[in-house]
Amino acid sequence: MPSHPSAVRFRRLLLTGAAGGLGRELRQRLKAYCDIVRLSDIADLGAAGPGEEVVQARLEDPEAMLALLADVDAVIHLGGVSTEQPWGPILQANIIGAYNLYEAARKQGVKRILFASSNHVTGFYRQDQVIDARDPARPDGLYGLSKAFGEDISRFYFDRYGIETACLRIGSSFPEPKNRRMLASWMSYDDMERLVVSCLTAPVVGHSIIFGISDNTTRWYDNKYAAHLGYRPQDSSEPFRHAIEAADPHPDLSDPAVIFQGGPFVRTGPFE
Repeated sequence: MPSHPSAVRFRRLLLTGAAGGLGRELRQRLKAYCDIVRLSDIADLGAAGPGEEVVQARLEDPEAMLALLADVDAVIHLGGVSTEQPWGPILQANIIGAYNLYEAARKQGVKRILFASSNHVTGFYRQDQVIDARDPARPDGLYGLSKAFGEDISRFYFDRYGIETACLRIGSSFPEPKNRRMLASWMSYDDMERLVVSCLTAPVVGHSIIFGISDNTTRWYDNKYAAHLGYRPQDSSEPFRHAIEAADPHPDLSDPAVIFQGGPFVRTGPFE
């Protein structure tokens, strides 16, 4: 795990979506930076370990969210639907849930949120394009659309109420990249930790959008507008390139999943 020389230590951090893949990783890693990590999900989180609080709460329940955000210093919001799904679950967890989260933060005086956005906010840009945080959103599905809403509501709560948000447009965070697309979108778990800690400890966040990727040679995303957050990735997908390209030597250049940055998400659904 990476080491972060920082004088900043938090008393209590809230991690939503703690039962998911990235949530399980951060559950262990966040303990180095706070006295207590409050973990939340609708799935079973098991028993609380040392320095942990476990709370089951539904994002669409405003009273549960108000209680969940009591007495926390900052929020890492991974909760919600994380794949392309029918509109109903996305509406409840990612749209209503995002509103409930920010309303609870406003009422409880929480001033910094790390919002897990997604590369699927911009999934309909082509893989031969390089984009930055000021390029318009081009969601590749209902999931990406909901994350674009999350970015917008977080901007509103910053402009109106001064709640700082770092929108983390997470690429593909796994132990190693799995395919050609991930040569550009991959973020290692150690770099994920570096990204989260940078956004938690930056002196000023404001409302910022940052692409969550490692220091990959293939680049679709330019983080020039997030330099103030201090994120410096140290890993790269490059050591995996030979094996990935050998396993898929002739990609179908007419396939929308190969043409667009969103990959298979651009052709998922509709759901009936």
